[in-house]
Amino acid sequence: MTTPTLKDHLVEALLMTLEETFEQVHGIYLDKGTALFETLATISAEEASRPVSPTCATLAAQVEHTWFYLEMTIAFARGTAPEKVDWNHIWQTVSAVTPAEWEASIARLRDTYAAVIQLVKTYPAWEQADAQVIGSAIGMVIHTAYHLGEIRHALCTLRA
Repeated sequence: MTTPTLKDHLVEALLMTLEETFEQVHGIYLDKGTALFETLATISAEEASRPVSPTCATLAAQVEHTWFYLEMTIAFARGTAPEKVDWNHIWQTVSAVTPAEWEASIARLRDTYAAVIQLVKTYPAWEQADAQVIGSAIGMVIHTAYHLGEIRHALCTLRA
């Protein structure tokens, strides 16, 4: 039997925390039933379209931003990222969504999440990964967890 390497432990930890963040809580840091896709399954397009205040983004924008962030992370990892990224575009353009648009947004996020999982499993340079690569991988979890918190906090206000 081969002793697991640091790379093996890193990949396993990333996969566990990504799964907890997106799919299903295992008790690493979230409460049961609060993973992103579990949370999104409870939100209607109408709720996703209502900002919690005039200066806040909608839940639809939060989901689109999370999707875009993951897409850009994949692009950077593959060396195909655009020279300039407009991080404000989604915040300025995404507001109300129809039920079909809301479902498409969640499906797009789910597909990109699957691509992230595949990238983590097959990334060829883990052995040579530097602090920036490892930090970016950890950042995916942190950034998504931040937006999950934003969504869950907004739901408290929207459903009050």
